[in-house]
Amino acid sequence: MTTTHASTDAPDEAALNAVKQTADGIITCDACPVLCRIRPGKTGACDRYGNIDGRLTRMDPLTVLARTPELVRFAGEEWSGNPIAATDVFVTGIGAGTTYPDYKPAPFIVASEIDGVDMVTVVSEGIFSYCGLKVKIDTDRHIGMECAPVRAQGEQVGHVTTAEYGSQMLSLGGVQHLTGGSKREGVVTCETLLTLANRGAAELSVDGGASIRVQAGKAPVIDGVSERRMRVGCGSATIGIFAQQWCGLADEVIVVDDHITGVLTEHQAGRFLGMRPAGLRVRGRRSTPGRYFQVANPGSFWGGTDVTDPLSIIERIDPKIAWPGLRLLMVSTTGEHAAWFVLDEALQPVPAQMPPAIADVVARVGENCEPALCTVLFMAGAGGSLRAGTTENPVLLTRSVQRGETRVTMGGAPAYVWPGGGITIMVDVDAMPENAFGHVPTPALVAPVEFTLTLADYAAVGGHVGRVRRLNDVLRERRPRSVTPLPRCGRGRFAQRTG
Repeated sequence: MTTTHASTDAPDEAALNAVKQTADGIITCDACPVLCRIRPGKTGACDRYGNIDGRLTRMDPLTVLARTPELVRFAGEEWSGNPIAATDVFVTGIGAGTTYPDYKPAPFIVASEIDGVDMVTVVSEGIFSYCGLKVKIDTDRHIGMECAPVRAQGEQVGHVTTAEYGSQMLSLGGVQHLTGGSKREGVVTCETLLTLANRGAAELSVDGGASIRVQAGKAPVIDGVSERRMRVGCGSATIGIFAQQWCGLADEVIVVDDHITGVLTEHQAGRFLGMRPAGLRVRGRRSTPGRYFQVANPGSFWGGTDVTDPLSIIERIDPKIAWPGLRLLMVSTTGEHAAWFVLDEALQPVPAQMPPAIADVVARVGENCEPALCTVLFMAGAGGSLRAGTTENPVLLTRSVQRGETRVTMGGAPAYVWPGGGITIMVDVDAMPENAFGHVPTPALVAPVEFTLTLADYAAVGGHVGRVRRLNDVLRERRPRSVTPLPRCGRGRFAQRTG
């Protein structure tokens, strides 16, 4: 147990149901299956609920998304009850409390009028054992073989999954790691997920691969090296993008890439430009003209390969086609590696000073690479407790979500709902307010969820209509934390204030 200060928020009445107090003031928290016995002035194991004057109290303030913060005030007597809040404030699930043990209605079922339509937002924090993270790491560097275990503190917390264009991908968490292994595996998995979901940094290692420092919205650090660039494209794509700019300045360009190495004069781009064949054959398996697979092993050097000497991928030089003085550029897909060679009389590549015009195009390759970042997506299944807190007939909520009648958000951020059965949702944690996630030591993550639909549709799905409260009443009763979205390259980011 830890000592903490009480929030100024009024206690959540739904969370107080069935709470029992002993003669010495200890109460039993029913907000999750752990059932902590909390002494006065202390919090439970999750630090989310405390015993304040003998009442079970959600310690963090309710968080609202304020779209026009200059029009909304939350400082006690300054609140005027102005109904403008109904269109400018969105109540999130952060700080709301949970529906556990399932039969309880959601902590807040908030009614407001938007564009003349009566709307309802059902606000809760879900306890997720079925949850995990999909982590996108922008890098060409090899971090490990597909399916290789990913570890934190020595425990397996996930695995390497299918690489995407210019990015390595991790799948972390999931119910098997949270509950299916040892107690330590579950605890470390939960701790790692919570850190990453709240945009903290986590140190990970891949069996047979790299050590990685991952943090949402930050550059990945791989084997101690901070990544700078996400590749502009594969070797073939890089050829296509810059072929015209290289034409006339170089006689051959080879773009080294772990997946598809490009050779300009063989490539369709070089042929369309009428470039003379250069007679340089690279190693690997030829796919289509100018495109080669498996020119080297995966690694951390040129183009995400193990190549440190780019000339090592040249298998042969055809003396019937090549000529002395042939100008050769070898470059990686990020432009971070580049070398200029000129063939001598024996048709051997000799290092030479790179012409400024060629250097300019190499710099443009780098200029067209986006900054390397880590992206963390939270993914979970919204099951019984969330749906039962919304309606007495949970399947009707599921169908309403699937039909698009009910909008699902997490901390005010739009969530992608996967097709098929159930309510499987995914959200970019960088689009959510800070510290949006919590945990319970079962172990499981706690995440905010909001279901928004018309009042009429809410009644039709069997919603807890008798528990609907007006938005203004909620704002009067609580002292919420105000969160203001700030534009950030089209992605969500928030400035935060406590009123």
